Amino acid sequence: MNKKANELAMHDRDTGSSEIQIALLTDKIESLSKHIKKFKKDKHSSLGLIKAVNRRKKLLDYLKKNKMDSYKNVLSKLNLRK
Repeated sequence: MNKKANELAMHDRDTGSSEIQIALLTDKIESLSKHIKKFKKDKHSSLGLIKAVNRRKKLLDYLKKNKMDSYKNVLSKLNLRK
């Protein structure tokens, strides 16, 4: 896991909480965005990017609905705006 995900972990072996999944998806989205800027015609990777963005959006909506304090923490740690 990356350091942002480690900061959001609830305990040392946390790998599946919504916060960790959002952090890992954010890392994946950043790397896919860089790849697509370099290879504009790569449609398979752009589809993967769209799927990752939608999955992260659903997880953020879940946090906003159920755990508002955790939602705000995730947004501030990952520099996301919503």
